[in-house]
Amino acid sequence: MNHSMFSIADNIQNVRQVIKKAELAAGRETASVQLLAVSKKQSAENILRALDAGQFSFGENYVSEAVDKQDALQGLLSSGNRDALEWHYIGPVQSNKTRTIAERFAWVQSIDRLKIATRLNAQRPDDAPPLNVCIQVNIDQEESKAGVDLEQVPAMAAELAKLERLRLRGLMAIPKAGQTAEQREYSFEAMAKAYHDLKQDYASVDTLSMGMSGDFEQAIRHGSTMVRIGTALFGERN
Repeated sequence: MNHSMFSIADNIQNVRQVIKKAELAAGRETASVQLLAVSKKQSAENILRALDAGQFSFGENYVSEAVDKQDALQGLLSSGNRDALEWHYIGPVQSNKTRTIAERFAWVQSIDRLKIATRLNAQRPDDAPPLNVCIQVNIDQEESKAGVDLEQVPAMAAELAKLERLRLRGLMAIPKAGQTAEQREYSFEAMAKAYHDLKQDYASVDTLSMGMSGDFEQAIRHGSTMVRIGTALFGERN
């Protein structure tokens, strides 16, 4: 699907306006929710268009695809845009990809195994700031989905807090597909409570990453601080 520069810019502006309305409706401060543009399967050109529209945070699910885009963009960006660009890894982390992720990304939102966290910690370059991480919660206990159970969050957080090259920022979840708004309500409420509890224990925790194109307004009502939006910004993927 081809997008003009204007359609992606317009989509970003429209989504930002919807986020703002949702923040106000929930009695929250505006700009309390960060927009993460999910750019998997999108071209480097579409990311450039989003950058031109003032969007600097991007989420990727596949390491090799992300690296290709990062390399393609290096020569096209001004140094200021290069510095402002923030890459989030949001897909399942494979052991053989941890070094690349530790070197190439600012965030990993999909931590669900201590082994992976330990590898990322060991492989994070010394001259880079600590890698921001979120614990992925399998909120609806789907067998096919990655993530820890809610009751495992405190123990996982305690282990992550010991790793000096990682910085625990919060929780991420992907509710079960095809749920009604009422069913998602339970998932979002449970995540909000877990996030609130975690925030009490760790000063670094400030991120509840939940909500996608179809449900982000509802997620914001339940305290999401970061919504992961792909389709509503870039259109349907090929």
